[in-house]
Amino acid sequence: MACVLATAAVATILPSVPSRSDGITVRDASGHDITVDDPSRIVAIGGAVTEILYALGLESHIVGVDSTSLYPAAALKMPNVGYMRQLSSEGVLGLNPSVIFAMQGSGPKETLDVLQAAKVPLVLVPETYSEQGILDKISLVGHALKADGRAACLTAAVARDLAQLKGLRARIEKPVRVMFVMSLVNGRAMAAGRHTAADEIIKLSGGINAITEYEGYKPISDEAIVAAKPDVVLSIDRGKDSLTPDTIYQHPAFALTPATANKSFISMEGLYLLGFGPRTAAAARDLSIRLYPTLASEIDKFTPAAPTVDCVK
Repeated sequence: MACVLATAAVATILPSVPSRSDGITVRDASGHDITVDDPSRIVAIGGAVTEILYALGLESHIVGVDSTSLYPAAALKMPNVGYMRQLSSEGVLGLNPSVIFAMQGSGPKETLDVLQAAKVPLVLVPETYSEQGILDKISLVGHALKADGRAACLTAAVARDLAQLKGLRARIEKPVRVMFVMSLVNGRAMAAGRHTAADEIIKLSGGINAITEYEGYKPISDEAIVAAKPDVVLSIDRGKDSLTPDTIYQHPAFALTPATANKSFISMEGLYLLGFGPRTAAAARDLSIRLYPTLASEIDKFTPAAPTVDCVK
């Protein structure tokens, strides 16, 4: 469908400065001004970056992705440079990129130092787990690649989805307590605290993070699990390493929580749930349906437009 640009809903483009060439100069997450002269050969590092490029209709310029780039399916057929936090400069530069877009947090530092010293623009895309952070990612990538119109269209669609999601949250009378568990190692749970992707997606879906005592992902004690009183345990699909309902329910600490009493365990695909890209409103909607099954008929009326909206001009 055609997309009408709604500038009021579009995120402010991250600071940019005039370029002395025909390229576009943007300020990236490192605070550096990066000029992109040639967008013809893009290496995309980070699942959200890859999703944005495809949503903007720029997939023909992509020559390589990282192992977190699982969507869309076409990205799985691209040359792969490995895990975003374990990159090798040879693997990235060997694809002869004209520009590299990498999510903030990519690494290791030694590899980034080599890439930044190479004569290839490296744009670090800010990783902010928030609604505005999603819009800013789209605006930055679109602006750097001279696709401002497409980026404005996509951000408007995402903003509308997020606004509808806010309306759905307003109908929730009793928010449930959700504990996100990344893994169980030797019986010790690794749980998400504040300022994490898990924390924010729980909030977007209308839940309450049961862990507020710390930031990031940390191992927690059995006593802390019981004290947190989670109504639901949330995790991600990790193949053979995925947590299962029985693993949680049979754990001595989780066995004493409302989550086990109610048999409430949810697992979702990792990039979809925690990627904070164009599909995040859809992921929060899907999680909300599972957290509040009695509201499913109302929530089901919300069909997110992004990233299928036609913003290619």
